[in-house]
Amino acid sequence: MDDSPRRGDDRVPPGQYVTKKWPVLSVGDTPEVDVAGFELLLFGRVEAEHAFDWQALQSLPRREVTADFHCVTRFSTLDNPWSGFATRDVLGAVAPSPGATHAMIHCYGGYTTNLPLDDLLSEHALLADRHGGEPLAPDHGGPLRLVVPHLYAWKSAKWVSGIELLNADERGFWEENGYHTYGDPWAEQRFSSQETREAWQVRRSVAFE
Repeated sequence: MDDSPRRGDDRVPPGQYVTKKWPVLSVGDTPEVDVAGFELLLFGRVEAEHAFDWQALQSLPRREVTADFHCVTRFSTLDNPWSGFATRDVLGAVAPSPGATHAMIHCYGGYTTNLPLDDLLSEHALLADRHGGEPLAPDHGGPLRLVVPHLYAWKSAKWVSGIELLNADERGFWEENGYHTYGDPWAEQRFSSQETREAWQVRRSVAFE
């Protein structure tokens, strides 16, 4: 795993194109999340569950990360200025049970995505509530989204409501629907099967060209 922000000739993964636009791509409608009732639940393979409300989350040390953003639909945006809370600090509120190796990210609206615990706790991963100095727009995942810059952006789940620790890998929404379980952009780990790849290419020709 290489989670360092990339600079130089290798910063744009194979098959990607750079754009200054930030398209809105979501599974369903944008949920309405009121921070007054917001809760981030840490559960699963932990010694004791813990929940952050919005005020408690804001009391954590703030972290700034500038990182590129690589969507599986092939667009990349460079030097995104994120602000939020290091996942290491957030998960520091719980003690993972022995054998916890993976995480499932749960979101308002029902979306889920999986990733290894080491990637969730990587140096540049954070739960972001601001982008470019402004509160994160709902269409882009506000009030809170995960940012894991070294993986394809479907892993950087929008509208995060919970982090479940697991003792084995499980597939989230897109992974159950044929996307790669890990999603390394530099290895072009987009899909888990050729059938899914072909179906995606048909959808892309209609939606993105």
